[in-house]
Amino acid sequence: MASQVEVAVRGADQLGECPLWDEREAMLWWVDARFPAVKRLDPATGAVMMLVLPEVVGSLALRESGGMLAATKSGIHFLDPASGALEMKADPESHLPDNRFNDGRCDRAGRFWAGTMSHVNRDPTGSLYRFDADFRSTRLRNAIIIPNSLAFSPDGRTMYFADTNRHTIWAYDYDPASGAATGERVFADTGAGWPDGSCVDADGCLWNADYGASRVVRYTPAGKVDRTYELPVTNVTCCCFGGRDLDTLYITTATQRLSPEALAQQPLAGSLFALRPGARGLPESRFAG
Repeated sequence: MASQVEVAVRGADQLGECPLWDEREAMLWWVDARFPAVKRLDPATGAVMMLVLPEVVGSLALRESGGMLAATKSGIHFLDPASGALEMKADPESHLPDNRFNDGRCDRAGRFWAGTMSHVNRDPTGSLYRFDADFRSTRLRNAIIIPNSLAFSPDGRTMYFADTNRHTIWAYDYDPASGAATGERVFADTGAGWPDGSCVDADGCLWNADYGASRVVRYTPAGKVDRTYELPVTNVTCCCFGGRDLDTLYITTATQRLSPEALAQQPLAGSLFALRPGARGLPESRFAG
């Protein structure tokens, strides 16, 4: 579709990721995974706040009781959004020092799902975990290269997940009561596209950032491409719905691995973008612990 994309925050994030709308505070959070830093935008004023963290951070989640979760190089932490202080809560891969956490999201019942990957190379050493409110962890899948696209349907009964380097988004039958994900099946074969972060709208469509392809793609619940929106940068990384009416799609991007020539041609690479596509999102689920 014709581009309606605007720059929400002009920047140069090395790896902008995990935009997260806090409807209670009317603020947008996201990370620069490789800086590493957590950032917050106040859309009412345009003010941006940044918390510098001591290690790579892959994703964030809001907590029902206040504060946040941060999935980082060393594990799952409580994050104090005022001070940036981290409190370790779970580290299921302490025996794999080269791995780090990447994409993560809460299911509709308040469990946190997050995947790991090698921080050193592209070997399939990652896994996908579910963290219950007491931080008990369950592993669903292993042999992952780059975990991404975690999202849940509006009724919470379908879970989405992608291994970016396999160019595939999977869907699972999800039991909101138990947190069990079964019936893995191919939801979308992205072909040459590299599926990165995703979100789901109120109509049950999946919006996916197509890394390296300068676009965001909307898939119907049947896995068919419904719309595409072009961006003026190559590395599109993740998206979420925000704004007081949840009708603004915020999109993170990255400068990593772009040559000096490509960066000169893409002066907005690493910026945060926004568009109003005529769809609405859902409030972000919060961690119950």
